[in-house]
Amino acid sequence: MNKRIIIAGVIILILVGGGLFVANQQSQQAEQAKMAQEKAEMAKDQTTASGQDELMKKEEDKMMADKNSSTRYVEYSKAALDKAPGDRRVLFFYANWCPTCRPTDADLTANTSKIPEDVTVIRVNYNDTDTDQEEKDLAKKYGITYQHTFVQIDVQGKEITKWNGGQTEELLAKIK
Repeated sequence: MNKRIIIAGVIILILVGGGLFVANQQSQQAEQAKMAQEKAEMAKDQTTASGQDELMKKEEDKMMADKNSSTRYVEYSKAALDKAPGDRRVLFFYANWCPTCRPTDADLTANTSKIPEDVTVIRVNYNDTDTDQEEKDLAKKYGITYQHTFVQIDVQGKEITKWNGGQTEELLAKIK
């Protein structure tokens, strides 16, 4: 009887050990497949991101090359700031979550023809999900502590005037 118990115990141990070994092998294979998939997705994301960067740069260059464009309200980029036509540049510090910024954004977009040709209004993301380091640096440079702030700067980037709030009509009244 002891022999049968010992044999049964050994068989159970072999079965349990074998089951654990098989489960471990499947788990490792699944993890390796997951890692390979993540690596492929990362490579795809990098390819897509570089392709998007190129596309964005081409669109930005095209927009900036068209100096006769009636658009005087653009989203921030270093190129847009550097190549803004005319001497009068206004930075509009905008946040996508701001309940007063969105109507101003829509108003400026709808009324770009009212903005004089020598004025470029550049929308700078401030404290939101789209804000990048350059935009954070601009906010710091001009002491921006509140979204929906306008800063008029000269060609060298020196502040001329600053105000909070308003739409197209206020912009036109306050720019110098």
